[in-house]
Amino acid sequence: MNALPLRAEVLASRHIVAEPLTPEAFAPFGDVIEAGDAVRQFPINGGNTMRYHDLAKIDPGPDGHAIVSIFRGEPRALPFPVEMMERHPLGSQAFVPMSGRPYLVVVAPAGAPPTARDLRVFIARGDQGVNYARGVWHHPLLALDGVSDFVVIDRAGNGHNCDEVTLAETVLIDLDR
Repeated sequence: MNALPLRAEVLASRHIVAEPLTPEAFAPFGDVIEAGDAVRQFPINGGNTMRYHDLAKIDPGPDGHAIVSIFRGEPRALPFPVEMMERHPLGSQAFVPMSGRPYLVVVAPAGAPPTARDLRVFIARGDQGVNYARGVWHHPLLALDGVSDFVVIDRAGNGHNCDEVTLAETVLIDLDR
């Protein structure tokens, strides 16, 4: 993985409190994946199953193909220091929790490398997934409350698809729960 240099030294730190993950608040960064009343749904399989339809725009990018993996995340202690971010410039990346535990989602808009002021932090319930749009800056997996498994749908194919940056200012994440 190639790291894009931002600044090597940590100048200071700021605190940020995680906000609830909602489709509206997360829209600038991608899709929330959840079986909610607001999404298109209809019965299938003779009425025994409810299909929550078309929940994320999976984008493998040109010359890529979608792959499915399982990531197992160790729980993070809070307050958690965010010192780096990453992005996938060639395709989207979706995380769907399998363990039913909450987790943190740290994002910044696509484009130039983020600063501490660009970050948004969400707390996702154990029944909500996220799909990071192509190029959106995000922190790697931040499990809470125990080891947690996630189905991850992302891109495989030619080309470099992971950029990392070190933030000039550490951000400490805490929960108001």
